Amino acid sequence: MRGLARIGVIRGLAPALGALLAGAALAAPQSAAPQSAVPERLAPCVACHGSGTSEAEGVPSLGGQQADYVVTQLFQFREKQREASPMNDIAAGFSDDDLRAYADAVATLPPPAWSGPAADPALVARAQALVAKHQCNSCHGADLAGRDAIPRIRAQREEYLAQALAAYKSNARPGYDPAMNEVAQDLSDADIKDLAAYVSRL
Repeated sequence: MRGLARIGVIRGLAPALGALLAGAALAAPQSAAPQSAVPERLAPCVACHGSGTSEAEGVPSLGGQQADYVVTQLFQFREKQREASPMNDIAAGFSDDDLRAYADAVATLPPPAWSGPAADPALVARAQALVAKHQCNSCHGADLAGRDAIPRIRAQREEYLAQALAAYKSNARPGYDPAMNEVAQDLSDADIKDLAAYVSRL
């Protein structure tokens, strides 16, 4: 029930986040930071997340991520509606302009790419059936690279994807809207394992 209550709070914050996204989009041409400021903003991000591809277990890759999604996550960290150390402390002092500036900087990082062996054909078949069943492409895109405020999940770290899906299923991680929490309810542990392994290898 605690998880469901947190989802309700997220819905209550939706107008504020919507205004932030809309306002930032309108203001972007006038308030865009100079390119020289981008590396400075990215320095604390890449220290943990890597320069596009994360090498740290449990720490997601940020490369190629949608700027509006990053704004959403930073907003939730700042408002303590998503709890993940040390991100809550980092985002605590961010203004709305800071949220957009960091998100825009993160979006310039190169997307991660799988460099290991190809996934087992049986795993691919199972996972593709799950992707079709749960219509993952309808939100995350045909190539799972995301769009607007919907994240890129293609080539994300395997253990991070598994953790995220498990957290959505338990409602420990409330989404900006309840779509992922609802989808994850029907996933078994084996489904989560297959999806994470497949998507991380794209």
